[in-house]
Amino acid sequence: MASDIDIAQAATLERITKVASEKLGIADEHLEPYGHYKAKLSLDYVDSLKDKPNGKLILVTAISPTPAGEGKTTTTVGLGDALNRIGKKALCCLREPSLGPVFGMKGGAAGGGYAQVVPMEDINLHFTGDFNAIQLANNLLAALLDNHIHHGNELDIDVRRIAWKRVLDMNDRALRDITCSLGGPGNGYPREDGFDIVVASEVMAIFCLATSLKDLKQRLGNIVVGYTKAQKPVTARDLKAHGAMAVLLKDALKPNLVQTLENNPAILHGGPFANIAHGCNSVIATQTGLKLADYVVTEAGFGADLGAEKFIDIKCRKSGLRPDVVVIVATIRALKYHGGVDVKELNTENLGALEKGVANLEKHVFNIREHYGLPCVVAINNFTFDTPAELKLLQDRMAKHDAPVIVARHWAEGGKGAEDVARKVVEILDKQQGGSTCKFVYEESATLMEKVTAIATKIYGAAGVSAEAKVATQIKKLQEDGYGHYPVCVAKTQYSFSTNATARGAPTGHTLNIREVRLAAGAEFIVMVCGDIMTMPGLPKVPSAEKIDLDDNGKVVGLF
Repeated sequence: MASDIDIAQAATLERITKVASEKLGIADEHLEPYGHYKAKLSLDYVDSLKDKPNGKLILVTAISPTPAGEGKTTTTVGLGDALNRIGKKALCCLREPSLGPVFGMKGGAAGGGYAQVVPMEDINLHFTGDFNAIQLANNLLAALLDNHIHHGNELDIDVRRIAWKRVLDMNDRALRDITCSLGGPGNGYPREDGFDIVVASEVMAIFCLATSLKDLKQRLGNIVVGYTKAQKPVTARDLKAHGAMAVLLKDALKPNLVQTLENNPAILHGGPFANIAHGCNSVIATQTGLKLADYVVTEAGFGADLGAEKFIDIKCRKSGLRPDVVVIVATIRALKYHGGVDVKELNTENLGALEKGVANLEKHVFNIREHYGLPCVVAINNFTFDTPAELKLLQDRMAKHDAPVIVARHWAEGGKGAEDVARKVVEILDKQQGGSTCKFVYEESATLMEKVTAIATKIYGAAGVSAEAKVATQIKKLQEDGYGHYPVCVAKTQYSFSTNATARGAPTGHTLNIREVRLAAGAEFIVMVCGDIMTMPGLPKVPSAEKIDLDDNGKVVGLF
């Protein structure tokens, strides 16, 4: 069986200028090509679209992820191709991959099988340099901060209360907690520091929420890097850093246009993780897509408890975007895993485990319908090991939830294999009267603790929220300092509704423990770190990097 990279390398790509012109009506002068098969859209052109009507927004999310795999990005691409196959003008809006998972464990973010965006190698590696620009902007601010302290500390910054970390787009556990500025007076003041992965940087969040260069610069200036000895916040604007940071991000803010294996358009832009950040592609990309196509298929990271919740409560709340329908991706193998089956036994029929594991899917469907107020379709990403009995059990269990269960074979068949899902989505959209029925999990006027409690009890099924006295005091102070109207971004394990990564299915009655709170004043949300989630992941025992190589002809091999 051909690997993802084999399929991608055998594909016949169209020049991106042709895809832009024939599929979206974009003239060459609005494109900034990066080679033949990828290009950036100029911000002037993006701005020129603002008075055009919006298309329909389709959000693809998933059950809680498992080692069995679900295929959310693959389904997003397959559904976009399927919509085009049935005569609809559609495009996909996706996140860019981080090199951390590419060389680590999770893999890339270009889809799989015959439902991929290409050029796959470029997309999964350096692409157009957006993440590098974000990394540089973040670390420039860190350098200017330490430099200010070294040269007299005019702002009276308390080196014990510096909140800004450096970042690297690679999994490296050794950098989580470090001591910097060693080596004598010429190297600055020694202090504790640390690295996050680029996708957890507030600069990434700002990048994905900004609506223009002006908005980007304003948000960058609002970043709080630390506090004075009088405990007053110090911002990037105080350090006169935001202008240079904006310069580094100027070109990166332009959305990236690529194509699917079926030569349909796709926009890839930004890429915060949903387990430690807000998990959505950029607002600019989604807004642009809605002006260019009648249907836009976008994804939110990990399960609907993380990515979809943040998509709605952060991205939609801030941007005015609203999804019209949701597609939840699941596999029978993953549901059996949630029912307690060992990974090695997932290819064997097990109706008992499936019956038990469906609870995870049911909870996600309930959340989307009840708490997000949206209609949904369940797309079963098909494996050859799935049996008719298992599929019937799943359809019977889900019938009472008013969420049609449709088998999709896009991994093996491309867009053709997802046509049934596409038709059902269009049918639901055609029946809608008025605008989106989307609603938020909590009101903006709620306190920060009320917001995180609403997420925990409604979406995660928790009994409540806990926090040590120090953390509770920090949350209270953020509320008193005027940040209470911000949405909450929960950083927790993606593998469970709880903070226990091994708790499969749909656990209830657990407690969401907040161990750390971070102010993201530029992104305008509050990060609450829960459980043992790390904002700088580590590599697995056998990282993917061990299999990635160049052959004697310079061809990339082993990249999935």
